[in-house]
Amino acid sequence: MKSKLSLGRRRFLVGAAQAAGLLVLAGCDNLSKSDWFPKVLGSTEGLTRRAQRLLTSRKAMAREYMAADLSPVFPANGNRNPENEEYQAMAANGFADWKLQIGGLVQHPASLSLTDLRALPARTQITRHDCVEGWSAIAKWKGIPLGELVTLVQPLPSARYAVFHCADPDEDEEYYYESLDFEDAYHPQTILAYEMNDAALPVAHGAPVRLRVERQLGYKHAKYVMRVELVESFEAIAGGKGGYWEDQGYEWYAGI
Repeated sequence: MKSKLSLGRRRFLVGAAQAAGLLVLAGCDNLSKSDWFPKVLGSTEGLTRRAQRLLTSRKAMAREYMAADLSPVFPANGNRNPENEEYQAMAANGFADWKLQIGGLVQHPASLSLTDLRALPARTQITRHDCVEGWSAIAKWKGIPLGELVTLVQPLPSARYAVFHCADPDEDEEYYYESLDFEDAYHPQTILAYEMNDAALPVAHGAPVRLRVERQLGYKHAKYVMRVELVESFEAIAGGKGGYWEDQGYEWYAGI
């Protein structure tokens, strides 16, 4: 009975989050530019986070599926091919020259190629992606657990967040970024994926690597990750709210 109740609560939270996302998207441009709407979102973020953590353990695993459950179509949301000359040159070369930079508040900064990442212990998982636009899809992902990378560079005691800097700019030349706290960074299902459905990650889905943080909504799953920066706070980064969409008024914590 308890497990059924927890599942029902989780589904309720997912539905509520998706409904809220649809409301935002319906008038997101005008609302995010208003004085009052971002304040309303900000005031409810802490309540959302506390409620979610009361209902589910931070160590709880997202549901994993079987190969038979894979979706025939997995939509490529957001940017599908970054208009970035450096990125385009790397893509044309099969990302042979790409390297993931990991730095910030660390003892041992690292620069890792795709070959380097593939040589590290990998995790494979079949999970469902829940988008605030109202759709869901299931895919198989393979990549390096983020916690392994954080451990590799040995964070300084003051480090609290991992910030993901991406290759895709918007029309104002602002680059996409996203962030997680260390609790989600060390979750075993949080990975930097370099494969999707047993093939190299396609450009439309974030090649060469994308973030998969399976217990949060889709806009947290940053694509085209170029650099991971460990920081004490993200107030001085971009809009200072922890992510590209968060700077537009979305909640920083998008747990489901």
